[in-house]
Amino acid sequence: MPPRFALQGWVVGVGGEALRDATVTVGDHVLSTGDDGVFDFGAVEVAPIEIARPAYHSVVLEWDGTEQLLKVSLDPIVSKAIRAAAPVVQDDDRFQDLLDLAAATAVDALVFDTKKEGGGVLYDTAVEEAHDIGAASALYDPRQRIAQAHEAGLYTITRIVSFEDPIRVAARPEYKLAGAWIDMTNPETWEYPLALGVEACELGFDEIQFDYVRFPTGRTSVQSAQSHPTDADERIAIIAAFLTEARDRLHPMGCAVAADVFAIVFSAPNDQGIGQRPEDLSGIVDVLSPMIYPSHYSDGWLGYSDPNDYPGEVTAGALDDGVPRVGRGTLVRPWLQAFSWTDAEILESIAAAERRGLGWMLWHSGGNYDATALPGITEDSSD
Repeated sequence: MPPRFALQGWVVGVGGEALRDATVTVGDHVLSTGDDGVFDFGAVEVAPIEIARPAYHSVVLEWDGTEQLLKVSLDPIVSKAIRAAAPVVQDDDRFQDLLDLAAATAVDALVFDTKKEGGGVLYDTAVEEAHDIGAASALYDPRQRIAQAHEAGLYTITRIVSFEDPIRVAARPEYKLAGAWIDMTNPETWEYPLALGVEACELGFDEIQFDYVRFPTGRTSVQSAQSHPTDADERIAIIAAFLTEARDRLHPMGCAVAADVFAIVFSAPNDQGIGQRPEDLSGIVDVLSPMIYPSHYSDGWLGYSDPNDYPGEVTAGALDDGVPRVGRGTLVRPWLQAFSWTDAEILESIAAAERRGLGWMLWHSGGNYDATALPGITEDSSD
């Protein structure tokens, strides 16, 4: 019988933070790390050690049994993404153009939609509720597009609009919060977006990004407060609980979990009435993505008469306010606008993110991007 050796250790991120849910494989033996990042196999036969964790690059270590206490550091996946909008993914030629654009630039990831604003599900899902309420279509085949993206070496993210859903509100009035918003205070309503997230992981997406994972704003928020009054602690706890459930389902499947948040919550001390605060969501999700769209900012924000005229400064200001509030173990990857700006202005916003060691995602509703608005393959836009 081959000799067996004790093997234990812990898995950490680049800042030394413990990484939970890392899968450690030695031969036929598999363990997952807990909150402390620790693994302990007892005694196992010599074999390469494979360590994988959602949102991080996997490693394989050669092991001969002599070192029996290991500390393994994993590097995060820092993605530079563009959104593959619905008009693009349903058109073979336009999707190939997007892949070609990625190959010619620093882009290394694509963001798809599987459930969009308005409640539509864009593929022939197996989640029954989508068909029951009339939300499902067959706009594109996600397996085909994921395979093409992976063959091109791209990381794949899908966006699932969670609690803004007029189709579901109309079909399930008992689930209505206010306006077109689903009542996320009722955990029964979580199952639909969670089931779509699980299916997206099964389809092959690397990361599941939950958007509209918040309470409503504006007039709808007033209606919500009247019908379902909540305080800040309750709102934050509800959003955190939903995302914790998403993580607990998706991490064992190998998928990273992300959440889109309003950029203002990176700068404001409170939850802005929507249940989002960086301190409370970090440590739960793998990626937090503030939507930094200066064209949406009020005149005078950060002291600028028109914030849209200051892409680099406004992007930098939002990140400098919020990144220190995000705990270790959660990455920040902002959404940046790729509309109403010149190519040079888009590059200014990208550079502000990259100077802070961050990835980015570009939003354009029609999926139109120009190579001159993107860093080159060997170019560092932070210079």
